[in-house]
Amino acid sequence: MELMKLEIVTPNGMIFDGEVKQVTLPGAEGEFGVLPKHATLVSLLDTGVIVIEKADGSEVAVAINSGYVKVEEEKTTCIVDGAVAISGEESDLAKALEDAKALLKSAETSNTAIASAVSKVEQIGKSF
Repeated sequence: MELMKLEIVTPNGMIFDGEVKQVTLPGAEGEFGVLPKHATLVSLLDTGVIVIEKADGSEVAVAINSGYVKVEEEKTTCIVDGAVAISGEESDLAKALEDAKALLKSAETSNTAIASAVSKVEQIGKSF
């Protein structure tokens, strides 16, 4: 099983740093997935939810408001303005969901992108 390193960094520090199977990102042109050995690219990220599939098969979701991603064959780095982990074993889910909704609603982007991201956060909350 091939893995790649994923880093999600905010001005306040590292949000995620680990080996993953894949990551789904909210690109400015639409949602896209990245697997190990992906072609190199740099893309803008829009308001939305990053979905991470970890090496053990579990998923982690991180709400972001904006940023960019640099994808390389062995490493993907997301530099974002703000981020809140909304799933995973270490989070207080109710507070994280409220923080994520507040972050997404404060983003300076289209109302459609904000509504879509908030809807995805609410769906994640209902799955627990």
